[in-house]
Amino acid sequence: MADSVIGVQMYTVRDFMQTPEDTAEAYRKVADIGYQVVEPAGYGGMEVEDMAELLSSLGLKVCSSHVGFAALRDTPEVVAEELGVLGCEWAVSGPPGELATEEDWVAFAQEASEVAGRLSELGLGYAYHNHSFELERFGDRTALEILYEESDPDLVNAEIDTYWIQHGGGSSVAWIDRLAGRVPMLHMKDMTMHGHEQFMAEVGEGNLDWEGILAAARDAGVQWYIVEQDFCERDPFESLAISFNNLKKMGLD
Repeated sequence: MADSVIGVQMYTVRDFMQTPEDTAEAYRKVADIGYQVVEPAGYGGMEVEDMAELLSSLGLKVCSSHVGFAALRDTPEVVAEELGVLGCEWAVSGPPGELATEEDWVAFAQEASEVAGRLSELGLGYAYHNHSFELERFGDRTALEILYEESDPDLVNAEIDTYWIQHGGGSSVAWIDRLAGRVPMLHMKDMTMHGHEQFMAEVGEGNLDWEGILAAARDAGVQWYIVEQDFCERDPFESLAISFNNLKKMGLD
């Protein structure tokens, strides 16, 4: 069991995980940085049993895993069996496809509750990962408000992404506060500006309110603080090291 609450979403280094050998090296590098917790998004060409053996050898714990919603809906037993091999207790997804109306989001909230209920019976928790399009408004509510107001609060949780909330004009602090008790993990990425354009940055190297975000997260019961940087302006492993060290300086273990 890892002692750290700081994790890494391996999508950050996806370009270095094209073969099983490269995937193993990528995990070794994040372990060398100091990460003890990982969130896979696929297995990089490895069999799940080989992945589990690799992670165990490196002392890495799987906090959660990104899985397509269709797989969670259509083959939950298969997903639960694979994630069980990894010792993973949380499945995370985005939407099942394009949701263009308020009715679409209400229907998805109801479907997500049903799927999360089946996953719960199989020993898995479910969380939804946001981008910025969920901040589109439909009448008086954003899509994200619809999702969490119309879904079962005991089953449908949130993996709030700090960058994408800001990108959509929202406040990560406000959303973490609002969903307290339903936010087992955060995706941690910063935002910086080059002229009039927004760019992803290493945690602590941009303009987000990390003091406020971390205070809200502690109050809300967040368990895992997962670094993800979809696009890096330097070597991604260097970016992951910067974020990791900055989070340690901010008081996370």
